[in-house]
Amino acid sequence: MVREGKRTGLVFFPAFDWAIAPNHPEREERLLYTQDQVFEEGLLDFENIIEYKPGLATAEDINRAHICVPDAPSVVTESHLISAGGAITAAQKVLSGEVDNAFALVRPPGHHAMLVVHGARGFCNVNIEAIMIEYIRRHHGHKRIAVVDTDCHHGDGTQDIYWNDPDTLCISIHQDGRTLYPGTGFRDEFGGPNALGATLNIPLPPQTSDEGFLMALERVILPVLDEFKPDIVINSAGQDNHYSDPITNMRFSAQGYALLNEKLAPDIAVLEGGYSIEKALPYVNLGIILAMAGLDYSRVREPDYDPAMLRQSRDITQAIESETREVMELWRARKTLKERLFGDARYVKRKKFIYYDTAGISEQQEETVRICPDCGGLVMIESVADTGNRIFAIILPGRCCPECRSHGEGFFERTNRGKHNRIYFQDRERGIFLVK
Repeated sequence: MVREGKRTGLVFFPAFDWAIAPNHPEREERLLYTQDQVFEEGLLDFENIIEYKPGLATAEDINRAHICVPDAPSVVTESHLISAGGAITAAQKVLSGEVDNAFALVRPPGHHAMLVVHGARGFCNVNIEAIMIEYIRRHHGHKRIAVVDTDCHHGDGTQDIYWNDPDTLCISIHQDGRTLYPGTGFRDEFGGPNALGATLNIPLPPQTSDEGFLMALERVILPVLDEFKPDIVINSAGQDNHYSDPITNMRFSAQGYALLNEKLAPDIAVLEGGYSIEKALPYVNLGIILAMAGLDYSRVREPDYDPAMLRQSRDITQAIESETREVMELWRARKTLKERLFGDARYVKRKKFIYYDTAGISEQQEETVRICPDCGGLVMIESVADTGNRIFAIILPGRCCPECRSHGEGFFERTNRGKHNRIYFQDRERGIFLVK
């Protein structure tokens, strides 16, 4: 039976003309099998499941979320614009009240694309969730937003973009970064000085099954969401935690994904990874769609599903119990950490080395954040890539306080290009993007 109030929008975009290589895991077949399954199961015959065509994102949309070097058109194809446009379409349909929730089944994916973009990394050129979030805020007012990333790989790009934003909660549940790309996503990655606790990472051991994922959901994700009280919950719905995925080491099932989705109840889901094209994606996506629509998903099963073979060990369960306990202790201590960690400092710096594995580019970055009691703080980034590009970026946060605005605008006015190829100014509050 359909539970009342579960009108679900679907946006499909397989990106027929985009692939890293013909046999690369990230290719159009990832969604073609899902589309076939949706049609075969007659999901679009349900009155409460509605398909929409994706829109087209613009360079202006990208520039609200990214500093693209040298510019947005240089780092994307039309497929990337449609993928991001599909996520925006999903958000539009939800925020207009046309549907209660929506699932953007689109590619190319995006959650490894960071704030500064010199090229592609982790199969991602631009971050489609972040582009969608900034679109929402520009057109529907500033909102508290939670992103729950359930991809097997740490959502390092989304974390980087919102590291200093206290109004965007980024929770990533993923395979331990000591065992999988991108090698990050540990408990101590906890957010910038003005946004401590707005980044939460839950690394899980390899071979974690449904039991472990649902334990992390119940013990960390749902209690934190309840306290954060977001206006919108977004699921970065990566599906490479599946037991048949060829590039990961987890044991999640289609039933587990559906149950997690039902409990999480996201307003918007956006597809990320998932590379078991025939054995997993049609069943996982079917379960997620049914759960979002409030339909019975209890009969969704992979042909080779065997719960006894997927059961996790007691050691894994104990490790997850310990990890979730320590993550929650850190979350509860977040309000006292700022003074202890930063004292009376006015600015905080962090250095990052970023490797664009898909594009083969190396970047050295230094980020400077103004300590601020009233907003996410003025952010300044010095970025040098081995392509020869050297840039400086000044970023004003959403809900920017007058003092951070004055400092940021002053820095942009006074800074000359000098040794830099370009100077960028991104004002997330007012939607202004300038380059000199």
